Amino acid sequence: MDTDDVEHLCGLIHEQRWAALATAQDDGSPFVSFVAYAPEPGLTSLLLLVSRLAAHTGYMLARPRVALGISAPDERRDDPQTLPRVTLEGVVEVVAHEAPDYAQARACYLARLPAAEQLFGFADFSLLRLRAESLRYVGGFGRARTVSAARLRQWAETRGL
Repeated sequence: MDTDDVEHLCGLIHEQRWAALATAQDDGSPFVSFVAYAPEPGLTSLLLLVSRLAAHTGYMLARPRVALGISAPDERRDDPQTLPRVTLEGVVEVVAHEAPDYAQARACYLARLPAAEQLFGFADFSLLRLRAESLRYVGGFGRARTVSAARLRQWAETRGL
């Protein structure tokens, strides 16, 4: 990937906060919802604060392989297919309250989404970590690349993300 694409890829994950989450329903059919997220350093793990009352949370806990789609905002350009976007595929895990890194993960999430602080007090909300395994980046029409999580981590670390 060229430098511009690397910058767009890292920027998309780091700068956006809202993404489409793809999970599998009980019968295996796809389910898409939208979630707020906060990237952890290295950009290959993302934190999600979700209610156990939400359908997507139940699907994730039962089948933890998910995909998360992030796009640059559509600013009414002529061809939205030229918008940079990335899909992260990976596995989610619960970040338990008693886990050694829970406080750090919670602080990371709240640094990005401070209005969510009250949600941490509700019993039905859980903090989940999506560990990306691979990413599919599309920098615009005809510019698509698959990237490993390890490669993204290298790029993010060189940029201080």
